[in-house]
Amino acid sequence: MNADFRINGKVIETERLILRPFRQTDLEDFYEYASVEGVGEMAGWKHHESIAESQSIMNSFISNDKVFAICLKENNKVIGTVGIEKYGLEDALTEFKDYYGRELGYVLSKDYWGNGLVPEAVNAVIDYLFNELDYDFLLCGYYNFNERSKRVQEKCGFKPYRSLAMTTQMGTKEQGTLMLLMNPKKNIKLVFSHRETLIFE
Repeated sequence: MNADFRINGKVIETERLILRPFRQTDLEDFYEYASVEGVGEMAGWKHHESIAESQSIMNSFISNDKVFAICLKENNKVIGTVGIEKYGLEDALTEFKDYYGRELGYVLSKDYWGNGLVPEAVNAVIDYLFNELDYDFLLCGYYNFNERSKRVQEKCGFKPYRSLAMTTQMGTKEQGTLMLLMNPKKNIKLVFSHRETLIFE
């Protein structure tokens, strides 16, 4: 089942990054990368067409308090996000009914692709969710055209779980893969539902 989650002021530090809650002063940095064509589209949302759109979305990040801003340590510039989202199909995926988890989502500024920053951020969040909040599992997904996202998830230890047609925020349907990561400290044996979409071994 979906675990309750709020950032509640949590700050996570890595070698090159600081992950922290969004602030109103992050708007220009957020718009700078979210308005670039091809960034959001890889994650299923249309790039922002105005700073007002970015402001509205950033306001929801702040009020919902479940999306970390990825900041470069060297200059505190916001270059992406890691969101700890509720996973869908909670009632259908009965294998998780006795366990607590969430779904991770992430985006990175195109200027910083290929530098290993997303795995660095995601691994730090996984460590926090498993070792401090004691989650049982995490889900993460990618559209099959997004090889970069697939590689990030593989680097972070996620395993292919289900093959699904996913609806993007733009209203299109894309074939995608849902990935699964179990907390390695726990001896969890899942009894999987809906085997027609299952690819987990």
